[in-house]
Amino acid sequence: MGNSQEPQDFNTSVMPSSLTPVHVAKAADGLNLYDTASHQVSHFVPLKPGEVGIYVCGATVQSSPHIGHIRAAVAFDIVRRWFLKLGYKVTFVRNVTDIDDKILDKAATAGQRWWARAYYYEREFTEAYNTLGVLPPTVEPRATGHMPDMIDLIQRILDNGHGYVVTDADGKPTGNVYFDVASWPHYGELTHQKQTAEVDEAAAVADHMGPSVDATGDDKYNPVDPADASPDKHDPRDFALWKAPKDTDPEDARWSTPFGVGRPGWHIECSAMSHRYLGDGFDIHGGGLDLRFPHHENEMAQTRAAGYPSAARWMHSAWVTAKGEKMSKSLGTGLSVPSVLAENSAWVVRYALGSVQYRSMLEWSDQALVEAQAAYDRVSNFIERAGVALGGQPSHEEVTGISADDLPTDFVAAMNDDVNVSGATAAIFTTIRSGNTLLSQLADRADSEAVQAEVRETLLAVRAMLDTLGLDPLAEPWVSAGAAGGASDGTTETPEHAALEALITEQLNARAEARKARDFAKADQIRDTLAEAGITIEDGLQGSTWSLK
Repeated sequence: MGNSQEPQDFNTSVMPSSLTPVHVAKAADGLNLYDTASHQVSHFVPLKPGEVGIYVCGATVQSSPHIGHIRAAVAFDIVRRWFLKLGYKVTFVRNVTDIDDKILDKAATAGQRWWARAYYYEREFTEAYNTLGVLPPTVEPRATGHMPDMIDLIQRILDNGHGYVVTDADGKPTGNVYFDVASWPHYGELTHQKQTAEVDEAAAVADHMGPSVDATGDDKYNPVDPADASPDKHDPRDFALWKAPKDTDPEDARWSTPFGVGRPGWHIECSAMSHRYLGDGFDIHGGGLDLRFPHHENEMAQTRAAGYPSAARWMHSAWVTAKGEKMSKSLGTGLSVPSVLAENSAWVVRYALGSVQYRSMLEWSDQALVEAQAAYDRVSNFIERAGVALGGQPSHEEVTGISADDLPTDFVAAMNDDVNVSGATAAIFTTIRSGNTLLSQLADRADSEAVQAEVRETLLAVRAMLDTLGLDPLAEPWVSAGAAGGASDGTTETPEHAALEALITEQLNARAEARKARDFAKADQIRDTLAEAGITIEDGLQGSTWSLK
């Protein structure tokens, strides 16, 4: 029974340095975010000027990731990237639950060591995050590496009178420890179980689709932990902080504590690790909507009952749905990330997963992927054409160096409006349309140098906005993915673009010959056929140019 301990100099070696100068953009003054606890969008003010601490519940690594898992990761990656673009130092913590009943049971069924299974699927999750451009967290702690922290936290809860140890007939601790909900008058504040006032639409959706303490019957999204169904509890609402091992649990899945041998309950690890890496209180706690209750309600209660402040703001990403039903393995509708990536580029999948605001349900369908592919075609076409016209691309450093204050105002307004990705994407395509118009004018205007400067400014804005959403095709991981994952830098064309260019040029030449012969009916037919295929033709003094709509 070993317990691992993080290095003592962790904060100084890994966390963002306090010596690094902070230049928060003026745009940060307009940031408004939703808070699950208040059911309101409100102005964001960090607890520490210039710094933001975020804790997001990560994966329980029992099996392969599906797109529902990755949607949450992409959603909070975009939130994090916006904070970074605003100039904040961001400490982003995302945990790994590497021990629980499902991992133990599935490992036993498969004849595996539980820790080997957990590590195998943890690597699968990491590969999926990396492939889809999710930034690595500042720290990614595992539950099994923080047993001392959890034991200390439970002891604080017991000392404060908000938990109890179950003993056997001889008065010896059994390993079962429960949180005493009745002793904590604030229980229910996150999910508004005591509230009688009408709540907003987003909260109503969450209450209807997400689990609630007042719901009766089985919860298909959060099955009851056997320990929480124990007759030893004083109150049905009480939940396990620590639990005695099952007879089938292996010996290396048990830890010795003052309250008996066992392993952690579901919720305690996040309280322990968020406090370990973010200290007494932090700015944002995130996770999927299905974690709102019981996980986050219980987490908030036990953290505060231990004497620590909880997160200042709670944010929850909505589900990926298929025909209106939550996509999950338990319902048999999960789509594994490898299977989706086998048929679509990683850029397209990320775009589809991040195409709506994090609080909106995302309906997954073939049409969503078709629209994402069309978006990629429009983006990459403009970036390539602009690069060719300019003789090269702005450097990656120049793109990432653009401050939020220098981005288009409609993009900033959308991102500051509770990270409204749909509005931000609309701003990107508005700028692309302007850029395509400028490109069509390059050969027609005498002040071509001035137009080139405008094209470059527009290209830089487009790529900086895309980079903020993790979608700049000339950034990692897309540029390393080649034609399947990224656009050309403008100095060389992708094979796909070269083939498309040749086919369309042939049609434009035929149209030019028809116009020369005054066969305008044939010329119009060629133009209309290209238009139906999504290609816009611009006629100028130096000939015709094309772009994707």
